[in-house]
Amino acid sequence: MKLTLGFSPCPNDTFIFDAMVHGRIDTEGIEFDYFLADVEELNSRAMIADVDITKISFHAYCYVANNYLILNSGSALGFGAGPLLIGKNRFDISQIASKKIAIPGKYTTANLLFSIAFPECRNKKEYLFSDIEDAVINEDADIGLVIHETRFTYQKRGLVKIADMGEYWETQFKLPVPLGAIVIKRTISEDIALKVNRILKRSLEYAINYPETSFDFISQNAQEMDREVMNNHISLYVNEFTLSLGTKGREAIEKLFSVAAQKEVIPRLPDKIFLIP
Repeated sequence: MKLTLGFSPCPNDTFIFDAMVHGRIDTEGIEFDYFLADVEELNSRAMIADVDITKISFHAYCYVANNYLILNSGSALGFGAGPLLIGKNRFDISQIASKKIAIPGKYTTANLLFSIAFPECRNKKEYLFSDIEDAVINEDADIGLVIHETRFTYQKRGLVKIADMGEYWETQFKLPVPLGAIVIKRTISEDIALKVNRILKRSLEYAINYPETSFDFISQNAQEMDREVMNNHISLYVNEFTLSLGTKGREAIEKLFSVAAQKEVIPRLPDKIFLIP
């Protein structure tokens, strides 16, 4: 059986998926026809449901929930891992509504968290996440909302942190910030979906036990080639919630959707959204 699979070139994703797409583990008879794409492209492809299994922003999931279930393994949640607002200079946060904001995509969870924290901000422009630092440096935007590797590189380029969206979330709700999920089509049978979840968890466990095996795949695809940055990226986004969402991980996701629904910024979701082993 062959299933299509999409994930990002970010180090945490290539770390997680390396073993299962390169035959390092038992895939229980399933082959994966995989591709790599920026998170917003993955979000867009999920909107038309043309991928069997895909990485997706939790924000985008709200618009595809009728077609996909969230797998128990592979998600990116964590403490101290939220998107950052960065700029050339610090300013009084009360002035933020008047600023031009560069965001990494309309349906990114970063934009959802920003919208929850600063609903008054309307002057947003979408950029590829790796271009946001340049947008701020070139003054095309006053503020940038940075994710992925750029969380670790903005200071080297003379930029400063203005606010931390993860810190905002954690202070409000005492829960890990949900960022991205691995989802599978609802049309795929439950036994196959559970098999995929086992394979995904096995792939991650292999990467944790044999980290050097995934280094070439990670470095070939990383936007930031510095090994320390790649390692920091993996350490930040791969954790206990990646192996298994567990009760707390599911609670954090449900809280994100509940808060967003109260603010009427997402559509109504189906009752069942998780594939629970």
